[in-house]
Amino acid sequence: MYSPKYHIEENQETLQNVMREHGWAILVGSVEGTPFATHLPFMLDETRGEQGVLVSHMAKANPHWQSFAGDQEALVIFWGPHAYISPSWYDKQPSVPTWNYVTVHAYGAPRLIDDEVAMLAAQKNLVETYEGAEGWQLEDQPDKFIKGMLTGIVCFEIEITRLEGKFKMSQNRHDDDLPGIISGLRERGQSDDNVIADMLEK
Repeated sequence: MYSPKYHIEENQETLQNVMREHGWAILVGSVEGTPFATHLPFMLDETRGEQGVLVSHMAKANPHWQSFAGDQEALVIFWGPHAYISPSWYDKQPSVPTWNYVTVHAYGAPRLIDDEVAMLAAQKNLVETYEGAEGWQLEDQPDKFIKGMLTGIVCFEIEITRLEGKFKMSQNRHDDDLPGIISGLRERGQSDDNVIADMLEK
């Protein structure tokens, strides 16, 4: 990932927080020599590996998992908050439009989880992560339903071997431009605008 030095974020805890908070990510690899991407929910297990282990699953009908082979590296792209930045908000002119954003790239070799007990545990953890302890529970469903669900998916994990973080937050702009950017974002107030404004203020 192209990143000027002032956009690079290397703090592992910060990067892990992004992965935990924005678990809907893109798995990038190749199928039969062609670039291939799958949008999936990921859970981060920071208790394993030096940089953590990502756990996910996909439909068995998806050909992506069939390309998992040995040490072949895959990429998981996590998107954090992002917002369009208008040049009209800058004090220094002339200027061009841009985009402020947070992203984390995690690399590692996918490994299939074949054990049914481990597969079920992974799905229970995923449900609890997004439902909460009081929400819908997988274990409350009929055994036949659960077995059918497990036969239709493929579970896998990726031990993270490399992490790249990019926090593009107008670091290249003069300090005089920041008040206008923050004010513009708050006035527009769409999508992640206020989140980006908060990050700029910090």
